Amino acid sequence: MPLSQFHPIIAEWFRGRFGSPTDVQAKSWPAIASGTDVLIAAPTGSGKTLAAFLSCIDILFKQALGGELKDRTQVVYVSPLKALSNDVQKNLQQPLAEIADAALAAGRLMPEIRVMVRTGDTPAWARQQMLRRPPHILITTPESLYLLLTAEKSRKILRDVRTVIVDEIHAVVPNKRGAHLALSLERLEAVAGSTPVRIGLSATQRPIETIAKFLIGNRKPVQAPACAPLTPHPGSMVRLSSPRSTQTSASSVEPRLSTGKSELVAGSHLTDSCVIIDIGHRRKMDLLVEVPKDELGAVATNAIWSDIYDQVADLVREHRSTLVFVNTRRLAERVAHYLGERLQYLGGQVVAAHHGSLSRQIRLSAEERLKRGQTRVVVATASLELGIDVGTVDLVCQIGSPRAIAVCLQRVGRSGHWVGALPKGRLFATTRDELIECAALVRGIRAGTLDRIEVPSSPLDILAQQIVAAVATQEWREDELFALCRRAYPYRDLERQKFDAVIRMLA
Repeated sequence: MPLSQFHPIIAEWFRGRFGSPTDVQAKSWPAIASGTDVLIAAPTGSGKTLAAFLSCIDILFKQALGGELKDRTQVVYVSPLKALSNDVQKNLQQPLAEIADAALAAGRLMPEIRVMVRTGDTPAWARQQMLRRPPHILITTPESLYLLLTAEKSRKILRDVRTVIVDEIHAVVPNKRGAHLALSLERLEAVAGSTPVRIGLSATQRPIETIAKFLIGNRKPVQAPACAPLTPHPGSMVRLSSPRSTQTSASSVEPRLSTGKSELVAGSHLTDSCVIIDIGHRRKMDLLVEVPKDELGAVATNAIWSDIYDQVADLVREHRSTLVFVNTRRLAERVAHYLGERLQYLGGQVVAAHHGSLSRQIRLSAEERLKRGQTRVVVATASLELGIDVGTVDLVCQIGSPRAIAVCLQRVGRSGHWVGALPKGRLFATTRDELIECAALVRGIRAGTLDRIEVPSSPLDILAQQIVAAVATQEWREDELFALCRRAYPYRDLERQKFDAVIRMLA
């Protein structure tokens, strides 16, 4: 039984709160407990985040009961969105409080397991408090992790990190944010007293082996064994996967252990040990493309837009809570305005906008009102796209083409974002071209297709930025710094000549 590895109080709390583990949780916990790096791929709303965190909470809980829990940061969680960071903090605090109450009811006193967020929104007083008394679990973004690794005082609290969780890893791998994060992870490993375990999470990853290599970094290649054991042999990558079918739920599929390059073939040259828990990305969805009454043209007319606003307003009336995604911040404000005109009879706060240009207070207020049911519809950009639990959202509307299958899956996955629910999405095409794109997206999703992710190769501007930050904190031998950079997967093929040229330019 997967829960048997946890402390009895935590196991009993989990049974009382959730019943039995989901498929991804049952398969992830033994891999995480083995101490190897793990990449978890499972559909939205399947319990991936708790799968990653519960093992960490169990270790901290046992330390607390034994009087060994010190004020040091042991877990770092990295997410690409500030909204997701705030959401994860809230979703962790309630289970931690409930576990503490369960321990107290069992007659066990324990210190608080503390969680803090460090992003660009974090006020100065909270940052100072974090330095004086480090949290046990630190939630941050790639950019804030970079700053923490660069400042002398904050580097000290990262020396005891034992686990790094990278959520929605697919969102950073194909761009320079990913290259930046990969170098930060190697710098974090250099700061930490021991090599932290890395856990990656995402619902949309292809090719998944590339994401695994990105997660663990570039290590010395070794020969794979002829038969990969369930407990990974050093130098092997084990893939635990399930057949993918839209008609079969992930929890009902028996896993298969396979070896190979895609399915690790004996004799392949692989990176260091990484267990891939692949439950698949496919999930049954209620997904349709909506078209306005007027004929679509090369550009959207005012009549087309008016009809789209009317259709979306009708859908909002039919559902308890709705998320509307658009592709630009300007459009988010415009759509929120026109929906507000059509729905004003429902109340003054029935519509809200959410995007990165708004202040932290406005964004948090919109999220909280949606969760409480005070706001019926939120119009957002990518700021609410990834992994965020915004309450029981019934419907997601996408105005315009999302332009990528993974983006569409993530956005529609905000609805029905709990185990056993059915996500519901409506795509609104505004032009003929977008109609073709939306139709192709729906066909691709039903066929189980995913966008192929390409990792940028050795972006030198990011390298220069990280080199400046690294040498500002300590002295480095050039060979050692070059070796650190090459361990980051995007820089695995970095030539020494280019590295030296960047150094000369900076000097």
